[in-house]
Amino acid sequence: MKILKSLPVRLVIALLLGIGVGLIANESVMQVVVTLQKLSGTVIMFVIPLIIIGFIAPSITKLGINASSMLGIALALAYLSSIGAAFFSAGAGYGIIPHLNIASNADATRELPKVIFELSIPQIMPVMSALVFAVLLGLATVWSRSQRIISALDEFQEIVISIVVKVIIPILPFFIAFTFCSLAYEGGIIRQLPVFLIVIFIVIVGHFIWLALLYAIAGLYSGKNPFRVLKHYLPAYLTAVGTMSSAATLPVALDCARRSDILRRDMVSFGIPLFANIHLCGSVLTETFFVLTVSQTLYGTLPPIGTTVLFCLLLGIFAIGAPGIPGGTVMASLGLIVSVLGFDEAGTALMLTIFALQDSFGTACNVTGDGALTLIISRFSDKRDKTS
Repeated sequence: MKILKSLPVRLVIALLLGIGVGLIANESVMQVVVTLQKLSGTVIMFVIPLIIIGFIAPSITKLGINASSMLGIALALAYLSSIGAAFFSAGAGYGIIPHLNIASNADATRELPKVIFELSIPQIMPVMSALVFAVLLGLATVWSRSQRIISALDEFQEIVISIVVKVIIPILPFFIAFTFCSLAYEGGIIRQLPVFLIVIFIVIVGHFIWLALLYAIAGLYSGKNPFRVLKHYLPAYLTAVGTMSSAATLPVALDCARRSDILRRDMVSFGIPLFANIHLCGSVLTETFFVLTVSQTLYGTLPPIGTTVLFCLLLGIFAIGAPGIPGGTVMASLGLIVSVLGFDEAGTALMLTIFALQDSFGTACNVTGDGALTLIISRFSDKRDKTS
């Protein structure tokens, strides 16, 4: 059937099948599932640095002498979006959390069995190293005006696109199915979710509010209907929900952004891979609300407002450097949680637990928000070209 060829439909089917199997599977079945999950995830993560290099470096060369300024604008947009989401979340937290009665203990969950075998496929370099390398390679190529390297980078981009279309996208539904099968088997969905169900629901609503604000701003600035970007993002949103990783969702996000008729192709190739690694507004929004929740739950009070403001400002910086992988934001900012907010081991453990329960939705917000920022830099680039 034609509908089954649709990526969003396949992703939903994979998610539901994964949960269903996980609820009834025994340990032997889960050994196979965990092994296949590990293998497919390894293949996807191996390709991520190639995607970053293959899209960002050639995109920078196409920007020419304006490459440095566009990079600075992208970083500023990502930081402003992240701290804006953090302050929005903090304001909601101070208004809502004191009136909630939230339990702090979750039921024990089953442990996943060990993999049958493990095939190690190391990345050619870490994700952040690939990002820095791609930026420096692109800038150096522009500065040196090397036409041979420019042509080679364009050809490399076409090779990477072929890998994404023919390898990564077909693997993603299986990876999502294996991931949710594991979560259902552990009990993370059935047993732990009710503990903070209200809080998670509030956070997800916050994601949609922040996305609406981002796209509204992008639409006002660009003078174009932002829905012409947003309407293509359902596959990327669902993929992010399944993979819990901005990096792993990158192939689908690129495909979604390229379908929009109002985004510049060069800005898509430049902005989407870059924002996937530096724009984590959904994760920042989530973490801010959750640290306030944990503080109220374990310590009986919310942090002082001044402390929360400092935490939000620093969290925006840490988010730019956080890897686009499951739990990347909270792991990168554990030092802030301990040093600025004063959480002890119990607080950090509970924070990691509830963050993991909704990590997929925060990632989906990150990825979807990238489209709004790309619309902004597309319009900025158009204005710059007219005045140059």
